Amino acid sequence: MGVCSMRFPKTLITCALLFGAAAPVSAQQVSTNVVASETAWSVFEETQGCWAVATAKESVNTRNGQVVAVRRGDILLYVTYVPDQNVSGQVSFTGGYPFKDDETIEVSVDGTKFEFFVQGEWAWTKSPDDDAKVIAAMRRGSNAVITAQSARGTVTKDTFSLLGFTAATEEAAKRCAG
Repeated sequence: MGVCSMRFPKTLITCALLFGAAAPVSAQQVSTNVVASETAWSVFEETQGCWAVATAKESVNTRNGQVVAVRRGDILLYVTYVPDQNVSGQVSFTGGYPFKDDETIEVSVDGTKFEFFVQGEWAWTKSPDDDAKVIAAMRRGSNAVITAQSARGTVTKDTFSLLGFTAATEEAAKRCAG
């Protein structure tokens, strides 16, 4: 099973859209077609679909309770819309490193907690119903904090601003209304 096919087969097309057929990279590297910017969130549109994306505003990395410096790739939180694949508001996260196998990560939106399943450097909710719950919380919230553990044992805590989230996801959904 490929990195992007964990949740369900249509996720594979979502990942191909966002990250190309090669190794995962950020949407900004694959697409320069930014169509809107809403405070902390940007909206991209391509022929296959649209997505809203934000970078972490703060990252804290710890090992054995001590803050450590680590090298990580892009740290991005996405909401994706691919009408041809019936993907409408799929939430995903990449932490810029391989997650610890067989673990989950915690996404906390102003204290409301959600569990994402991981594979490689990517994490998703388990279902479209869970996506809807996460998105509803993010629309009401001010910050999303994602806590995960790397394969090397480093615990990461990434904080994302939700300023502009509602406008960005509404714009992405409108542009890719199926």
